[in-house]
Amino acid sequence: MGVVAKSHLRAATPHLVDIEVWLDRRGVQAVFETATSALMPPSASRKVADKATLVGEVDIVVVLGGDGTLLSVADCIAVSRSNIPLLGVNFGSLGFLTEVTLPELYPSLEAALSGRAHIEERMMLQSTTMRKGEQFATAVALNDVVVTKAARSRLINLSVSVGDEFVTGVKADGLIVATPTGSTAYNLAAGGPIVHPALDALILTPIAPHTLTNRPIVIPATSAVRVRPLMEARDEVFVTFDGQAGFQLQEGDEIRICRADHVLRLIRPSTRSYFEVLREKLKWGERQ
Repeated sequence: MGVVAKSHLRAATPHLVDIEVWLDRRGVQAVFETATSALMPPSASRKVADKATLVGEVDIVVVLGGDGTLLSVADCIAVSRSNIPLLGVNFGSLGFLTEVTLPELYPSLEAALSGRAHIEERMMLQSTTMRKGEQFATAVALNDVVVTKAARSRLINLSVSVGDEFVTGVKADGLIVATPTGSTAYNLAAGGPIVHPALDALILTPIAPHTLTNRPIVIPATSAVRVRPLMEARDEVFVTFDGQAGFQLQEGDEIRICRADHVLRLIRPSTRSYFEVLREKLKWGERQ
């Protein structure tokens, strides 16, 4: 079992030590991510690996931290094309992805090891950036692919197509292409809709569009999206993947986004439904 904690999360130290002991008593080999091991007392017998190596050596990964930490591991799993499930444990309030609370940690681990855990499959995105007619870069994302301007730049113009059909030109701070899982992340903050993760769909959400009629749209996940920045002098445009990585685009670049041919397997506590998580995170029904 792989164990990854949020970087510098000192509050995780006693829990990491307890997990190590708990797994050892059950005869389960634990592999700790390098920075995670640094949070623990030294041990000559502990097995340690970086994230990219770790996901290729274990059957399950438990993540202690927040959704950002889980996304970083999910992206490593996607790159390795592994099929291992993720168990996300949140420190503090519930996360949309790291749903397991600390009191639920060991019952969830027990369920995962015994094969009784409830596992959901979440769609991921495959992004290909074309430059001068050739493939320049590829990436996989669980939440979203975002094309956006630099902080001090003016609004940017984007040409958006679905399949071979031109959809619209967007003049805005950027555009989010999100999965249903990512609908509760940046997409939600930008005014996009919440889409249940069981749906096979993509969400296209403009970020602060200049034209108020540029509204979010939900399309079938079988559709491929093409985004081409129409850049002028001094425009600075970037593409990012799950907010974890990205790079600056050049004039003529085109980002092609489609459903990835593999999924992320996410272990969820059977005691809590998706709508319960929404109610708690979004404070639905509470008086403000």
